[in-house]
Amino acid sequence: MAQAAAPSLTASNQLPRALIEKINAVIDADAGRLTSVFKDLHQHPEIAFIETRTAGIIARQLRSLGFKVTEGIGKTGVVGVLVNGPGPTVWFRADMDANPGVRETTGLPYAASAKQRLADGTEIDVMHACGHDAHVTWMLGLAKAMVAIKADWSGTLVVYGQPAEESIQGALAMVEDGLWQRGFPRPDYAFGAHSAPIPVGLVVSSPGVRQAGTDQLDVTFLGVGGHGSAPHVTIDPVVMAAQAVLAYQTIISRNVDPQTPAVLSVGAIVAGRENNVIPASALLKLNLRWFKSEVREQLLERIDQINRGVAIAAGVGPDQMPTRVMKGSAGPVINDAALVTRINPSLEALMGAGKVLDQFPAVMGSEDFQESFSGMNVPYVYMVVGAAPPELFARAQADGKAVPYNNHSSDFFVDLAAIPIGAKINTVAVLSMMSVLSGE
Repeated sequence: MAQAAAPSLTASNQLPRALIEKINAVIDADAGRLTSVFKDLHQHPEIAFIETRTAGIIARQLRSLGFKVTEGIGKTGVVGVLVNGPGPTVWFRADMDANPGVRETTGLPYAASAKQRLADGTEIDVMHACGHDAHVTWMLGLAKAMVAIKADWSGTLVVYGQPAEESIQGALAMVEDGLWQRGFPRPDYAFGAHSAPIPVGLVVSSPGVRQAGTDQLDVTFLGVGGHGSAPHVTIDPVVMAAQAVLAYQTIISRNVDPQTPAVLSVGAIVAGRENNVIPASALLKLNLRWFKSEVREQLLERIDQINRGVAIAAGVGPDQMPTRVMKGSAGPVINDAALVTRINPSLEALMGAGKVLDQFPAVMGSEDFQESFSGMNVPYVYMVVGAAPPELFARAQADGKAVPYNNHSSDFFVDLAAIPIGAKINTVAVLSMMSVLSGE
């Protein structure tokens, strides 16, 4: 049967009230199971490209619901396809990975405590400090709800678990592993959602630029190691790394237009082991944020110039100049304005007046969700779902803080009340773009 035309984005048709009430009832009935799934995922975090347990849970649950499931895309990516008659194809993504090197301090009874063993045998703390456990749970709630109300819509739903969002590598890994050569139906629309420490009960669905572009890169300074008591016969890479870290800050303060947002952060310095040994190399792990491609190029050019200048000043020969390795990149997240207009009336009908924020400022945080559809001209909306208890948020505001806690911090948590709400938000957004068969 031929695919029906996708819904027009020129109309802001609200879903029938009866259908929204049905979604509420279906997901409320599933809330206990979803909460258990979330707690389990939170207690068993997995970092980029080794989310095997999480991927297995997604695959099993989707298969049990009747989705056609493909595993192992981009190492651990999972794609589930549900064809339910003619109509548009909507893709929905959940990222699966947790944050490496974060030791949870929430005190929750289901807090993560076990360390994760890496390929080299070392063990690190791991925590879902960015809500990806909630994102997976919301997706599974969406999948079950859409199956439960199959008689009310027509089209194709594709849900997928993506690895390695934290390292900004997972979307590209899936694409390079043949995501679009495997016969999956091409998307007419795409959605994703992220938790944030704004009050539970709010959702941000705003048009235009939402998040910054980003790059993850490693810089290695090569020196000459030796005894700590004889620095004059060495070329100390630790000193070079320290000089570079300070010099990098002048890129933002003295090179980038002050009215143009940009961030350069050094997240880690890895060098040496012993007190009295000058190492032969030092590694810097950098992160960039930007909205304009020309600013990105300026940042990278100045980083290279500083690296070379520092090395030359230290006496490093031309055959040992610093190296720069690009590890992961993503452009800015830019929500489709017409698609936002299409879904927001239904979201407001679900959440209540004033609960859908459509003029929220862009943030310097980044995503690689959109990279899965790069060059495909797919309209998408990436939403932000409130995850903080409203009373904690109000107390933080009274104390002059923007939020009660931050993503990637050891005290980050998703309030359990947000679990069914997130599933409802995602279901209503997806269903807004399907061919609705009831109440028209």
